[in-house]
Amino acid sequence: MDVVELILCIIAAVVLSSFLSRFIPKVSTPLVQIALGAAASYLPFFPDVELNPELFMVLFIAPLLYLEAHEIDKSALLKTLKLSLSLAIGLAIATMAAVGFVLNAIWPIIPLAAALALGAALGPTDAVAVSSLGKEASLSLRQRGVLKGESLFNDASGIVGFQFAIAAAVTGEFAVGEAAAEFVVSFIGGALFGVAVGLAANWLFETVRSLGWETTTTRILMELFLPFLLYLGAEEVHVSGILSVVAAGLLVRFDRTGIGPNVARTNIVASSVWGVLSFTLNGAVFILLGMLLPDAMHASWADPWVSNNMLLGVIALVTGVVIVMRFLWVAAMLRIARDVNTGKRRPMTRERWRSAAVMTFGGAKGTITLSLMFTIPYYVSAGTPFPMRDELIFIASGVIVCTLLLANFLLPLLAPYHAKDNGDELAEITIEVLRRTVEELTGRITPENRRAVLMVIDSYTKRISRLKHRIGALDPAGYGQLQIRALNWEKEFVRDRLVDAKAHPDPDKAVQELNVEACERMLDQIMNTLRHTTAGPDSGRLGWQISGRMRGWRHRTMNVVKRSINRIRRTTPLVSEDQIFAHMRTLQVAAIEHVISMLEEEMSYDRFNTEFCSALILDYRRAEASLKARPNMEGTAAAAGKAEEVKKESYGIELGIVQDMFEAGDISRAQAKALRRNIYVMQVDADSGI
Repeated sequence: MDVVELILCIIAAVVLSSFLSRFIPKVSTPLVQIALGAAASYLPFFPDVELNPELFMVLFIAPLLYLEAHEIDKSALLKTLKLSLSLAIGLAIATMAAVGFVLNAIWPIIPLAAALALGAALGPTDAVAVSSLGKEASLSLRQRGVLKGESLFNDASGIVGFQFAIAAAVTGEFAVGEAAAEFVVSFIGGALFGVAVGLAANWLFETVRSLGWETTTTRILMELFLPFLLYLGAEEVHVSGILSVVAAGLLVRFDRTGIGPNVARTNIVASSVWGVLSFTLNGAVFILLGMLLPDAMHASWADPWVSNNMLLGVIALVTGVVIVMRFLWVAAMLRIARDVNTGKRRPMTRERWRSAAVMTFGGAKGTITLSLMFTIPYYVSAGTPFPMRDELIFIASGVIVCTLLLANFLLPLLAPYHAKDNGDELAEITIEVLRRTVEELTGRITPENRRAVLMVIDSYTKRISRLKHRIGALDPAGYGQLQIRALNWEKEFVRDRLVDAKAHPDPDKAVQELNVEACERMLDQIMNTLRHTTAGPDSGRLGWQISGRMRGWRHRTMNVVKRSINRIRRTTPLVSEDQIFAHMRTLQVAAIEHVISMLEEEMSYDRFNTEFCSALILDYRRAEASLKARPNMEGTAAAAGKAEEVKKESYGIELGIVQDMFEAGDISRAQAKALRRNIYVMQVDADSGI
C-alpha cells in the first residue's frame, strides 16, 4: 500500500509542478519539481522513499532515453556526432580524472579511487534536464543537437567508469588494461545489441501490420515494452543497457508511414500515450531527486566530525572543476573542428566563445549521477565502512543543484530570445502546427462526419499552401496588419449592407429577413475574429470587446426566442437554414470582390508593401474561386453545419498543439503568442470553408 501511495503522491506533485511552472516561467520545470520533492519529503503523509538504482534505471531512465533517441533530429545528430562523442567519452574520462585527483589532493581523507568514482558519476549530463532547458534561452539547432547527442551516449561511459572506480575502491586494486577492455566491450556490445533488436523490431512491426494483425492496443503495448526489454536483455548479456536502448531508439521507426484511418489513429494514440508517459516520467524523476536530496545531504551535514564549511567549499571546488574542464574541452573541440565548406579550422571569435559557454552550462547533471552515487557499497572487502560515503553523496547532490541553477539562470543571459521572431521560422512552425492538426483530424473521421471533416482538412491544406508561398516575407507583422485592415473592410462592407437592408426593407418579408439575417451572421463572424486579434482600438479596447460580445449574445438570444415562438405557434419560419447559408455565400463573394478592389487601390499607396497586397489579393482570388465553384450552395448546408462543429474542434486542436510545442521547448513564448493570434486571424478563411 505504501508503494501505491508513493506513486499517487509523486503524480500529484508532477501535476502541481506543471501549474506552478506557468507562474514562474523564469525557473525551469526541473528546479520546480526538485523543490516540490524536497518539500514533500518533510510532509507527514508523504511515504518515505528508498532508491533502488537498478530499478530506477529500468523504470525511468531506459524509457526516457529511448524516447529521446527516437524523437531526436537524426540529421542534426549526424552533423554533430563527432563533437557529441568527444564530449560523451573524452570529456567524461577527463572529468573523472580531474575531479578525482583534485578532490584527493584537497581532501586526502577521501581515497583516490573513491574520488575517481565521484568524477565518473559527474560525467553524464541529464537528458531530461537538457530537454527542459531552452524555454527561455535561444539555443541553436547545432547546440541542441550536441547537448542531446552527448546526453544519449555519455551515460555508458560514466557508468562503466564509475563501476571500475568503485571496484578499485572496494578491492584496493585497479587494472587499467582490463578496465579499458571492459569499457570497449560494454560500449560497442551495447550498441550492436541495440541495433540488432531495433532491426528485429522494425521487421516485426511491419509484418504484423501487413498481415492485418495489428490493433491500436497491441501496437501501443509493443512500443511501451520495447525499452524495458531492451535494457534488461542487454544487462543480461553483460553489455551496456543504456547504450542498447539509445541505439535501438535511433533505429526503430514503428512504421508510421502507412496510409489509412487505422494507421493514423494508431499513430495519434501512440504519440499521445508517449507524451503523457514522457511528461509523467520526466516529472517523477526530478520529484524523486528532490525527495532524496534532503536525506542524502542530512547525514553529512549533521556529522559533528565533518566541517560544513569544508563540505560547501568542496562542492564549489568540484563544480568549478567540472565547469572549467567542460568549457576548455568544448572550446578546444570548436577550435580543432574544420569548417564543412572550406575544410579549414576557424579562429575562436566572440560568437564561438559564447557558443562554448552555452554548451558548457547546458550540460547540467541530474538523476543518473545521484542514482550512481547511491550504489556505493557501505563496506569494502576488508569489512570496514566505505570511506566518506555520505560525504561523497553530499558533494554529488550539491554539484547537481549548482549545475541546474547555473543552467537555469545563465543560459538565458548567454542566449536570450530575440524580441522579434524570424518570419520564415514562424511560417515553418505554423505549417508544422497545421500539419499536426490535419493528422489529428484525420484520426477523427467517421462515416457520419466524413464530408464535413474533409471540408475542414481541405481548408487546412490550402492554408499550408498559402504559407509556403509566403515564407519569403520580410515583415510578417506588416502582412498581419494588412490582413486586419482587410477584415475591417469586410466588416464595413457587410455593415453597410445591413444598414441599407434595414433602411430600405424589401416588400417580401421572407427576402427582408433573409437579407438581415445573412448580414447579421456574417458580421458576427468577422467581429468575433477581430475581437481575438490585437488590432482593436488602442483606447477603450476592453469596452470594445465587451460591447461586441454583448452584441453577439443579444443576436443569438433573439434567434432562440424567434425559433421558440415559431415552435409554440407551430408555424414554419419564413426562411430556412439552407437559404440563409446560400445567401451568406453570395454575400461573401460580394465582400471578397470589395476587398480585392480596396487592395488594388492600396497598391498605389506606400502604406503597405506591394508584395503583401499582391499576396493577399491572391488569397482572396482563391477564396472567390472556391465559393463560385459550388453550384449548389443550398445542398451543402447540412455538411457545412457539421463542418462548423469540426472547425471549432480544430481550433482547440491547434491551440493544444501550440501549447505542447511550447512546453516541449520547441518554440519560444513570443512564437507561441504569435501562433495563437494567427489561429484567430485565419478564422474568417476557415469559416468560409477555404
